[in-house]
Amino acid sequence: MLGFVLRRVMFGVPTLFIVVSAVFMMVHLAPGNPLNFITGDADLSDAQLAELKRAYGLDQSLGVQYYLYVSKILTGDFGMSYRYQESVASLIIDRLPATLILMVPAMILFISIGILLGVLAARYPNSRAGLVLSGIGLFGWSVPVFWLGQLLVIVFALKLGLFPTQGMLNLRNPTEGWGKVLDIALHLALPALALGMRFVALSMRMTRSSMMQVLRLDYMTTARAKGLSERAMLSTHALPNALLPVITIVGMDFGTMLTGSVLVEVVFAWPGMGRLLYDGVMARDYPLITGIILCATVAVILVNLVTDILYALIDPRIRYS
Repeated sequence: MLGFVLRRVMFGVPTLFIVVSAVFMMVHLAPGNPLNFITGDADLSDAQLAELKRAYGLDQSLGVQYYLYVSKILTGDFGMSYRYQESVASLIIDRLPATLILMVPAMILFISIGILLGVLAARYPNSRAGLVLSGIGLFGWSVPVFWLGQLLVIVFALKLGLFPTQGMLNLRNPTEGWGKVLDIALHLALPALALGMRFVALSMRMTRSSMMQVLRLDYMTTARAKGLSERAMLSTHALPNALLPVITIVGMDFGTMLTGSVLVEVVFAWPGMGRLLYDGVMARDYPLITGIILCATVAVILVNLVTDILYALIDPRIRYS
């Protein structure tokens, strides 16, 4: 297993290099100039603009800028943000907890709910409840995350007043201890629901499809003939064998969740890495954009590695040498 993990990590290095190179070229070749954001409405002379370009390294050719940036990354230096005038690494570390608070509960809770609903839908495929669950899965898969987020704000925040509209904390009436935890939970409810609906739909549809295939196999017929209860067959025999495709798809779709996190954080003004990336794009903040995408790429590689390890834990027949 250790050798397999090391090989996967080594395979991830070229992927990181390709992603960093592609993102660097795209953000530098895209329309717009970071100096326009830095200077604002100030009327600067050509000499002052030239000095700013030199200070930010924008007077160098694209090839030289690329070489200098990759050299810094190899030493752990992601550069300085044009917009915030802080190191990109410190900005990412500061915003990372908020993104984890949003993504981790959404993944764990809504994937678990989706698997449970998928098992029920497979158990009663032609019933009214099964059709309703299939409809919920189709809705969650089809609806855009940013549109769902705005709909949730309109209904549950503006109309019903049950949840806050934006942010992570109530800055007007700050609390401490369990009051702060409850405040974060209230602010988290709507963005987590908007982000997690896709994973409910994804895990439910995949679990339903995989379970229906497993339930038709011969060993399930044998289990019924031996007199095992329906609950025991589903939980002990069917579900472990049906989970492998679910884990595969969820792991592959993790990058899509990162994209959805950007949209959700913008809609709900959630102070995470997604909102930071949006601000960086608007300001043409090259080091910030590239640094965040590099971290997101590392996260996707690690999630896929964890997915492969989970295969062996769920199915003992799978072994990595």
